[in-house]
Amino acid sequence: MTYIVSKLIGYLRLMRPANIVTAVADILAGVAISGYLLNVSFDIVTLEFILPVACLCLATIGLYGGGVVFNDVFDAELDKIERPERPIPGGIISKTQAIILGGYLFLVGILAAFSVGGLAGYSGWLAVAITISCIVYDKWGKHHDILGPLNMGLCRGLNLLLGISIVPAALESYWWMGLIPILYIAAVTNISRGEVHGGNAKTLRLTAWIYAAVYGTMTALAIIHHKIWTAAPFIILFAVMINLPLFRAMKSPTGPNIGKAVKGGIIALIAMNAAWVAAFSTLPYALLVLLLLPISMVLGRLFAVT
Repeated sequence: MTYIVSKLIGYLRLMRPANIVTAVADILAGVAISGYLLNVSFDIVTLEFILPVACLCLATIGLYGGGVVFNDVFDAELDKIERPERPIPGGIISKTQAIILGGYLFLVGILAAFSVGGLAGYSGWLAVAITISCIVYDKWGKHHDILGPLNMGLCRGLNLLLGISIVPAALESYWWMGLIPILYIAAVTNISRGEVHGGNAKTLRLTAWIYAAVYGTMTALAIIHHKIWTAAPFIILFAVMINLPLFRAMKSPTGPNIGKAVKGGIIALIAMNAAWVAAFSTLPYALLVLLLLPISMVLGRLFAVT
């Protein structure tokens, strides 16, 4: 029994549950941006309405989970030196078991996405693109100073577009929204390189400016959609969550401080996505997305985020 529990916990650690919750928030934000949530009031939700959303949420769970599992597969030798506590170098999960898990998760993600719109729709092909982007990052991208962060950001940008694809016409209009998480995650990924050995203040200052551009864009879009008073509390929460740990790291760019800044940047994605929902949809839906935040924070204490 102890062996089985140890294995299950090992698999969960590989999948980074706290991060997966933020990926689900990406989907819900994309669904809101598409206008899909405006078709049905919050108090009348039918199975026909919720099923495509649930399938896309399942898709992102598989895709994100597969991506982080393969990250540890490709990093197994390096982790023996830098992060021996991880499941693979720690001997809890073998590399073969991890490969099977990651492959299964990718397959579930792709099939769930194709169930929304079929072969002719955008969702399934976006899931294939996300899978390719994840593998490219895990194997090669992470080793490049510039292309690596952009590659990681591309995975998140495509994930937001996966949510928007629930309404194909909306994807054609709002495809450019995928550029925002690319920029944001590229900034987070850029500073994450200092988690082990520490970083430098110059890199952290660049990230601060990119963060400002992101929540500045969010504010502008909320104003354009006449939702600024609804979205403002969520945007402020997002800005506080990312800037507090970042400013601490700027004062003292040690590995632990940078790790906290990276963790804050990842968990804050839920507040960011709630802000998108508030800017494009209604307050109840935004609050529903924000409810994912405490879940992710609790999981972040139980399982590693980075």
